[in-house]
Amino acid sequence: MTDLEFMDRAEKLLRAVEQTCDTLNETTDVDIDNQRSGGMVTLVFSNRSQIVINLQKPLHEVWMAAKSGGYHFRFDEVAGWQDTKGAGEFYQCLTREASAQSGAAIQFQG
Repeated sequence: MTDLEFMDRAEKLLRAVEQTCDTLNETTDVDIDNQRSGGMVTLVFSNRSQIVINLQKPLHEVWMAAKSGGYHFRFDEVAGWQDTKGAGEFYQCLTREASAQSGAAIQFQG
């Protein structure tokens, strides 16, 4: 994958996260403050816990830091963004972590 292909895919992922947060804030009681700074999105929950998602362009990876630990995702043409240590697909991991940190069942998808 070229740097340009990585950035296109990674930017779509970050935009999907931001849009999902906006939708959740408008349609549910969940309060997720999402802040974007370049290639990084920080999700701040009402209990002040955070999830940080950032792009690692040289490695062609997307990293996610959550209360339970850190994840590194690489894009696979068939399976999408997969954790390099077998923890699963990005949106499934984000859904699990955000639900735990927000205390509500919420869903992220790309």
